[in-house]
Amino acid sequence: MISAVVFDVGETLVDETREYGTWADWLGVPRHTFVSVFGAVIATGQDYRETFQVFRPGFDLQKEREARAAAGYPESYGEEDLYPDVRPTLSKLQDLGVWVGIVGNQTVRSGQILRSLNLPTDFIATSDDWGVEKPSAEFFAKVVEVAPGEPGQIVYVGDRLDNDVAPAKRAGMRTAYLQRGPWGWIHRNKQEVADLSDWQIRDLGELSEIVVAEND
Repeated sequence: MISAVVFDVGETLVDETREYGTWADWLGVPRHTFVSVFGAVIATGQDYRETFQVFRPGFDLQKEREARAAAGYPESYGEEDLYPDVRPTLSKLQDLGVWVGIVGNQTVRSGQILRSLNLPTDFIATSDDWGVEKPSAEFFAKVVEVAPGEPGQIVYVGDRLDNDVAPAKRAGMRTAYLQRGPWGWIHRNKQEVADLSDWQIRDLGELSEIVVAEND
């Protein structure tokens, strides 16, 4: 039985095209160049934050976020940046009686934005809210703590093998790998994806069908 479905944020619910575009602008780098290097960094297994080091060695993401905010260009996203399947899927899951949570590696500001969107959810938190981040065991232990049911009744949905599927599986949860965004496409054929994900999906709408089949 599935009692809860918990979602990652970036490239699972939120299309980050605009956000990474504004980072390219902030760095003074053509957007195509930034995105190309970003993909290369991911493909070689490095932390995505190494992308910034390529263009500005010594780049401090937290300090640059603060500098952007002070300059009047804070990180931001809105309704228009949600993927089209987000609201219908969250609503459908709630209609099916499933507890819906959103917990990802995000800033406090991002959490505030998520809550302001009035998404059909039961719970929203970020890594900054909790003081722990993915892929740590502590992060996923907190997910298990807040979501109803046993770990095996909770499904964690994300686009990344390293940050989502693998650590959620280690925490005893079931996992849905979403083939979306840079990580979702670049890592889709890895054997670990097949080994560690209970489901591999390309649209969030597939989740309601999975819940119906599992809870019938």
